[in-house]
Amino acid sequence: MKCKSELQQFKVSTQLSMLGRNPDEQSGFVNAPIYRGSTVVYKSCEDIRNKKAKFSYGTAGTPTIENLENAWSILANAAGTVISPSGLGALALALFSVTQAGDHILVTDSVYRPTRNFCNSLLTKYGVSVTYYDPLLGGDIERLIQKNTRVILLECPGSQSFEVQDIGAIVSVAKRYNISTIIDNTWATPLFFKAHEHGIDLSVEAGTKYLSGHSDLLMGVVSANASHWPALRAAYDAMAMLPGAEDCFLALRGLRTMHLRVKEAEARGLEIANWLKIQPEVSRVLHPAFEECPGHENWKKYFTGSTGLFSIILKDRFNLNNVDDMLDNMRIFGMGFSWGGFESLIIPFDCTEYRTATQWAPEGMALRLQIGLEDIDDLKQDLSDGLKRLYNR
Repeated sequence: MKCKSELQQFKVSTQLSMLGRNPDEQSGFVNAPIYRGSTVVYKSCEDIRNKKAKFSYGTAGTPTIENLENAWSILANAAGTVISPSGLGALALALFSVTQAGDHILVTDSVYRPTRNFCNSLLTKYGVSVTYYDPLLGGDIERLIQKNTRVILLECPGSQSFEVQDIGAIVSVAKRYNISTIIDNTWATPLFFKAHEHGIDLSVEAGTKYLSGHSDLLMGVVSANASHWPALRAAYDAMAMLPGAEDCFLALRGLRTMHLRVKEAEARGLEIANWLKIQPEVSRVLHPAFEECPGHENWKKYFTGSTGLFSIILKDRFNLNNVDDMLDNMRIFGMGFSWGGFESLIIPFDCTEYRTATQWAPEGMALRLQIGLEDIDDLKQDLSDGLKRLYNR
């Protein structure tokens, strides 16, 4: 792999073709091999006493893992990156690296629900208190800061309700109070939002989504700026939260086409979202690129693109039974909780029961859509047929 300064002379598609591989060290083969293993053999007693090896044991990583870490660090313009077995694992790792018993953290009310569950259970069990805040609070988040506030966790946009936060205003407040910032950047990826360039300390992504691109692996990624990298790496080494070698190999393969896939997801997402806006059964489309999406001005300010995930609110005349009739008989759209793969997905959702700082009260039933790579006219027909089924009873 070329050095960081040399790679950064190229545009992103070129970078992605080069990152995380070095044919000169791979007997000329284009892709790096998979390293599986636990035991590292040392040449002498002195070496083993002083752990004179790049990788002292399997839990310290492998060349396969390191290739992916280095590639992501350059892509995200980070001081360092660690890879975990899942997106939730990555969020947990980031939080553990910057909290201790007695701390208080602020978490956006629009956060990924498993993250909320982790904060409410394991973090509080170990003496960290949690306050949820309105994702549209912006700089007014200052009034929620306590003497022991150590972290502000952002998710932008919210993964179901799609509020876009005023990242700059929140980061500005955090820096005044020496508070760490973490963002779940899975929706945008570093291709559409460079978290560290906007002052974020730790950026978390579910590599399960756009990095993988094929719905065949679980992975989490945490990148850090220079001030937070030592603590993140120390937490990672202490927990030995490593991914599998094959998953890292697949992620490196996904990296090569990620820019193409994300740009295609953006175009397809916008086409389907604009089509849905004019359907008589749809009340609103929650897509960050649309003016009616909460925080749209923030999206314009901080992001350079959008991806293929968004939500819609149906007209208030339709109920749960109507939605069941629609979704149970879709021919292309599957029902599943992930996204970022090649296949289109749709799920019903309701944030009412777990929002605590804000009220989720849309005018109708809510659906989240992931737009895949199927023919766009086929997708529109599948949705059109589904919307007609809303009238079945």
